[in-house]
Amino acid sequence: MKGGGIIARRVSRRKKPSKDEFQLKERFKIESEVFDRLTLLILSKAIKKGMVDTVDYPVSTGKEANIFRATTADGANVAVKIYKIETAPFFRKSGYLQGDPRFKNIKTSDRGIVEAFAHKEYKNLEICERAKVHSPKPLYVDGHVLIMTFLGEGGLPYPTMDLVGPLHGEKDLDSILSDIRAMYHAGLVHADISEYNIMMGPVPFIIDFGQGVILSHPNAEAYLERDVAIILKFFERRGVSRDLEKTLEWIRGK
Repeated sequence: MKGGGIIARRVSRRKKPSKDEFQLKERFKIESEVFDRLTLLILSKAIKKGMVDTVDYPVSTGKEANIFRATTADGANVAVKIYKIETAPFFRKSGYLQGDPRFKNIKTSDRGIVEAFAHKEYKNLEICERAKVHSPKPLYVDGHVLIMTFLGEGGLPYPTMDLVGPLHGEKDLDSILSDIRAMYHAGLVHADISEYNIMMGPVPFIIDFGQGVILSHPNAEAYLERDVAIILKFFERRGVSRDLEKTLEWIRGK
């Protein structure tokens, strides 16, 4: 997609990795599903604002959103996350917006619910940035489209921890728990941390903050306990053991 005119639906060939390096599965099928008229209008606005110059290719597809690598006019990579409107029924039932005063007046339409989650992730990432958590930095949000810093090297995203495991053993666990603690003391609980939404770069990066809740949420403490338990169990299977109660006490402590 190129700025200065009609947005093309074809994928840019610039810096496209080889098939051996990265498999672009169902590329054109994904594009036809994702780039409806409203999405194209939002991306056109982002291009005019200089947030992106080209949208290159998909790097992640999921039930809630698709993520594309994009490139700015100066050649830097960014991530464009496009939430799927069809996931609204799941979001409506999930309860993650309950108790969050930031979204007490959201529209109850499918699009309104999904847009609330995109804006919620943007605000949660702002909290993470201020708390110096290892996570993407939020750059722009409009409707159901979120633009963030790109986590990767050579135009390719870092792998998730479920694929490569911890790269630095106990040091990675310490980093993840420190980020969970920093989030908690900044008033935020991720609420869905697992090996699937931690990207392994020079340090572990926590991603996917759309479901994150502030501490006034009625289930915030239960979500924290679940997050920590999942991470400790993952590392325990790899020979690194920590006591759950003592870890939670440390996270909550001053």
